[in-house]
Amino acid sequence: MNRRNFLYNAGLFTLASAANARTINKSRIITPGIQLYMVSDDMMRDANGTLKQLAAMGYQELESYGSDKGIYWGKSNKDFQKLVTDMGMRLVSTHYNPCTDAEFEKLAAGAAEIGMKLIICPWLGPQKNIDAFKRFADGFNQRGAICKKHGLQYGYHPHDYPYKKLDGQLPIDVLLSNTDKDLVHFQLDVYYAVTEGADPYAYMKKYKGRFTSMHMRDVLKKRLPAGSKEESACDLGEGVVNYSKLLAEAKATGMKHFFVEQSRYYHETPLQSAKKNAAYLKSMRLT
Repeated sequence: MNRRNFLYNAGLFTLASAANARTINKSRIITPGIQLYMVSDDMMRDANGTLKQLAAMGYQELESYGSDKGIYWGKSNKDFQKLVTDMGMRLVSTHYNPCTDAEFEKLAAGAAEIGMKLIICPWLGPQKNIDAFKRFADGFNQRGAICKKHGLQYGYHPHDYPYKKLDGQLPIDVLLSNTDKDLVHFQLDVYYAVTEGADPYAYMKKYKGRFTSMHMRDVLKKRLPAGSKEESACDLGEGVVNYSKLLAEAKATGMKHFFVEQSRYYHETPLQSAKKNAAYLKSMRLT
């Protein structure tokens, strides 16, 4: 099944309908979040000023990453959390760079101290054989146990390669099957799942409760030429994904955290894109 047919069949294409406009219970509206890597250059230049702008846009949850200034942007964990809390936001998640077990233990303890919820492994890279992903699964279980001890969830963020067959198997399936559901969670990147022809809802339904967070960007209605160095990504509401339906289904399967992460900008800056995406999420009603 090609990507476009899948989207039609799954009902994930954006549709202009009365259902999108009707008022529903506010409990079905997501809490808007953003991955700070999206505005990394702005954060490096002026973290405080950038955070103020994100707060003014309406973002309430933040996901950090292993920047050159660390996940707390040159501040202590408590000082950074207080800074963003005073602005009406919370740091709930972070991606992290590879580190030793001792460093990871320290990372988890510091995150738990300020009430964070998630630590996410953002990258494994394509591998030569499927056994490599089985070994990664063992490591995930070990770090998941460390996170659980501190009251956190440990997760993995798949890019495109886990949806490409290797030795006759999909790495994403191997990782899901070989990790403990109570220790290892997953972060659904809608863009990569859709562009690789996977069914996001099928994964969320089959592995209910394991996909606890999401990265959100849309997919261009007209794909770029094969081999293009640019990604076929666009702002929310401007592509083929019916986010009103997808987010409602995600919440129904237990997903709790939703982060905008745009990586391709058309005639706009990252902050302009962040503002546009925040406005879309604010006006959207789940169907």
